Amino acid sequence: MDVSKSLAEEATAALIGESPKFMEALRLIRRLAACEAPALIQGETGTGKELAARAIHYCGPRRKYPFIPVNCGAIPENLVENEFFGHRRGAYTDAKESETGIVASAAGGTLFLDEIECLSSRGQSVLLRFLQDQVYRPLGARENVIGNVRVISASNCDLGQLVSANAFRQDLVYRLAVVSVTLPPLRERPGDVVLLAQEFARRFARQYEVPVRPFDARFSQMLVSHKWPGNVRELENFVHRHFVLNDAAGAGHPLEPETHSVAGPSSPAPNRVEQVVAYSTAKTRAIEDFDRAYLARVLAATGGNVTRAARLAGKERRAFGKLMRRYSISISSFGA
Repeated sequence: MDVSKSLAEEATAALIGESPKFMEALRLIRRLAACEAPALIQGETGTGKELAARAIHYCGPRRKYPFIPVNCGAIPENLVENEFFGHRRGAYTDAKESETGIVASAAGGTLFLDEIECLSSRGQSVLLRFLQDQVYRPLGARENVIGNVRVISASNCDLGQLVSANAFRQDLVYRLAVVSVTLPPLRERPGDVVLLAQEFARRFARQYEVPVRPFDARFSQMLVSHKWPGNVRELENFVHRHFVLNDAAGAGHPLEPETHSVAGPSSPAPNRVEQVVAYSTAKTRAIEDFDRAYLARVLAATGGNVTRAARLAGKERRAFGKLMRRYSISISSFGA
């Protein structure tokens, strides 16, 4: 059996949808698979950027070689060269054995750099230099090594805005985005939500070895009416949760909304008269609400790493920390 062909079929089968914007993205993915140029995949969190990267790799000429995914937000700034290029024995005090880096691990294949916006300034410089000619030198080595990888990167941020905020190198964007594709969010994919939910339901039925559960009318309406800010990932988790919680109803019983479902935002109470406040007060409250929500979003994206969060926000770390203290935001809530 041709394993690479099987992986290609699996990767493309995971990209489900029929909406115009998704079909256009799928067309671009197929075109990207046929070339060797560095590619950038953009899209909101949960839109399936790694799935798209795998499809590009396994449907392309490098499919028989490794696909190595790397979370750039997890690479410590002081270990960038070591992570990318590895080291030779004795290169530094604790280097008791030689180790290869991610570039060597992906030799002949694809290096997928997820959350590229989280790469430190030092990491950006290191990556830019490597992309110029794919020549590098492992730490402690005396000779250069020629790499052979295709680089695909992904971001849920607008890299152009980060460049304008001096938080990302413009010359690196040029290198990374020779070709690019943007994955649309679910709210811009009419009809695809139900298709995806049905596929997830079939998948969970196979996983739990039970019959496929149909959707009742209320469940289907909930799927269509919600905006899905977490996109495909949120939808998959939602279907999984309901699949498990509805299990007690018995085989063949339709999936239906749970009483305490969190599928969508709560609606305001009807006929409620909101208190009117002065314009300046309302403006101040709106700014404070924005600041809190923005700080939480950036910290969540970096797992509580304040330095990377400040870089993403285009602010100095001290100023970013001051905002956190002003709103009593603790990094312990974000996995740090």
